[in-house]
Amino acid sequence: MDNERILVVDDDEKICQILSLYLKSKGYDIYTCKNGAHAISAFEEFKPDLILLDVMLPGMDGWEILEKLRRISNVPVIMLTAKGDVPDRIQGLDCGADDYIVKPFDSKELVARIRAVFRRSGAGAADEGHIITAGDITMDTDNYTVTCGGRLCDMPHKEFELLHYLISHKGQVLTRSQIMSAVWGYDNGSDSRTINVHIKRIRSRLGDSDKWEIATIWGVGYKFVELS
Repeated sequence: MDNERILVVDDDEKICQILSLYLKSKGYDIYTCKNGAHAISAFEEFKPDLILLDVMLPGMDGWEILEKLRRISNVPVIMLTAKGDVPDRIQGLDCGADDYIVKPFDSKELVARIRAVFRRSGAGAADEGHIITAGDITMDTDNYTVTCGGRLCDMPHKEFELLHYLISHKGQVLTRSQIMSAVWGYDNGSDSRTINVHIKRIRSRLGDSDKWEIATIWGVGYKFVELS
């Protein structure tokens, strides 16, 4: 099996060198670049399985790159930044990032985050590959597609994972802490607002139904309920 490919986008030459050496020693194929314009072309040529993306870049910043990437791909993205405030972390997750790590970071922690994202990525879902249904919703975890009432619903990677987790535990009350840990890979109650945003988007994409609901359990979390 080919090594997993990681694209590192950071304008700090030292960080690129350190990450390249360390991640290669862990068995990953690495490609580095230092600006946004190069990142897009590198993505198309290198076809990475995951991207480590710095927020503060010359020219096109990390948020702009992430926005462009999400128009064409659901490749997992971990944001690298010196900003550790909760609003910045929420912005990264809400914009479609799969995780967020603050500089300076421990190399072992970064590898643990990378492995966690890979486990939650499409490759991991393919290993479990099956179709699940609930009400009039059908989810294909091989192809990452969702239909509701026979209508195909365009759903980004992270929203798909969240809906899949809710349906897989239908009838159970899931706390925000449980959801954050299972879907985002870490438990931090202060980041729970991003769950609310993703739930709102899922409800909007799927529309109203008399066959199911994603119930809000106030002060606790959420529960997927089949109504008929």
